[in-house]
Amino acid sequence: MNLLPMILSMFLILLHRADAQSQHHPPFHSPTPAPAPAPSHVPVSQSIAPHSMIPAFSPGFQEQQHRRGSHNKVLISVAVASAAVGAVLLTLLCFWICHCKRSSKSSKKNQNLHISVEKGIMGMKTVGMKGCAPIIDYKQIEKSTNQFDESNILGEGGFGCVYKARFDDNLVVAVKKLHCQTQNAEREFENEVELLSKIQHPNIIPLLGCSIDGDTRFIVYQLMQNGSLEAQLHGPTRGSALTWNMRMKIALDTARGLEYLHEHCHPPVIHRDMKSSNILLDANFNAKLSDFGLAITDGSQSKKNIKLSGTLGYVAPEYLLDGKLTDKSDVYAFGVVLLELLLGRKPVEKLAPAQCQSIVTWAMPALTDRSKLRNIVDPVIKDTMDVKHLYQVAAVAVLCVQPEPSYRPLITDVLHSLVPLVPIHLGGTLRSSSVSVSD
Repeated sequence: MNLLPMILSMFLILLHRADAQSQHHPPFHSPTPAPAPAPSHVPVSQSIAPHSMIPAFSPGFQEQQHRRGSHNKVLISVAVASAAVGAVLLTLLCFWICHCKRSSKSSKKNQNLHISVEKGIMGMKTVGMKGCAPIIDYKQIEKSTNQFDESNILGEGGFGCVYKARFDDNLVVAVKKLHCQTQNAEREFENEVELLSKIQHPNIIPLLGCSIDGDTRFIVYQLMQNGSLEAQLHGPTRGSALTWNMRMKIALDTARGLEYLHEHCHPPVIHRDMKSSNILLDANFNAKLSDFGLAITDGSQSKKNIKLSGTLGYVAPEYLLDGKLTDKSDVYAFGVVLLELLLGRKPVEKLAPAQCQSIVTWAMPALTDRSKLRNIVDPVIKDTMDVKHLYQVAAVAVLCVQPEPSYRPLITDVLHSLVPLVPIHLGGTLRSSSVSVSD
């Protein structure tokens, strides 16, 4: 803001007004009076008046007094004008300082946002914004996946595949490719981008951007080097990389992510598709929730006119039978995941070509019987944990998968139950990891 010309202009205007005022009242110049005739009689009071009183009534004194008055008026006008200019100058200076501070804060904020975006999408060329999510050039998506080569497929979902992509600056990310020929697929894409662009939490997958090409949509995420929990538990390694403590850490991370959705998002968010394949693990096995296409907000009440969605084995009974959806539906699904971690079994297993059995139905009798519990624990972790901790985790799982929603705990209560079972270096409060196999 350039204030100098404005201030000088105002100052000159005020001085001009003061000068005009002084010219409007020029100093008094009276003509020389004619000599008065000598009086024949002088009053006694005048004859005895002191000499000092005479100049007060003389014409010369009056002229001098009038000149002093006019001069004082000029000085007062100049003083008033100077004060006015000073006040204006001070006001403008204050406005200028405030403007500079605001501009500095705004510039700093924009700079920080720019830096944050640059860090998040380093090496990716953006062509616009979709809400708060950067839109990445499709040609870069295609090039980074080597034209969506099959060798880069990380996993498959209901509407498409997830690819490993390598951008410039050696940035490696995961790209979900969605075929949005249907309205449901398009809605899930819009829903996921909108939600993840507003959510930031250590246990929720970060959204880096999205892309659009015809009927195909792309969502770009942070790459999770250890894939999904489902792949770790039920893939070729059969959970061999997951120790008891690591499994408890994954359960704790997952509970923290759900608690953020249920308790700290406004309005609250129900994930609605909580399962082991949507729990991703980074290089250090930190768990992050993903796939928010089916998530809904404000889940404190029963939802109507919502299409029944979810994965068999994880869907809560009340939602499956009556369409009632609350945050307790996510708690039920979390309980199934906890059983997967504990038992190493899939949520639903085939007994015969036309017959399936859920992990809840199969495990419930043994979960409530301590003499049988240790016999159904995943062999990979059997006898590697404090048996008291085993009983506690089993009790939490049993509460989470209760058929009646009101009997299930809040995810916050689950979180508080798990924290003491996880060692400090893995994010819990357990100070010792002693192993006991005795009752």
